[in-house]
Amino acid sequence: MMRFVPLTLLLAVATPALAETPLTGAEFDAYATGKTLTYAVGGEVYGIEQYLPNRRVRWAFVDDTCRIGHWYEDAESICFVYEHDATPQCWMFYLQGGALTARFMSDPPSTELKELSQTDAPLACSGPDIGV
Repeated sequence: MMRFVPLTLLLAVATPALAETPLTGAEFDAYATGKTLTYAVGGEVYGIEQYLPNRRVRWAFVDDTCRIGHWYEDAESICFVYEHDATPQCWMFYLQGGALTARFMSDPPSTELKELSQTDAPLACSGPDIGV
């Protein structure tokens, strides 16, 4: 019986890693399109993103101007490019407990966003791109 303990422990340790499979572009698109998601870091609101058709997005940090952009799939990452900055910002998205978790690929694991809430209402923009 003792010979099975290490295998059992190995399986118990490996199971969470197997459960954390990043969403594909198609899975992310199916989950997010048509929604406006509020993200938090450490329980504090970080920003809000509206996912529009054709992989377009509208993002705003808390109390900031809305930024228009698009996303694309790159290997296991979902990368965002915004009109104000052409530098891709790539994240790995996971669906955990019915909500998204996103890990920034440039400096893991310090930036991890968690979906705090969702709505089908558009993102309220105070900047120049209202109604885009």
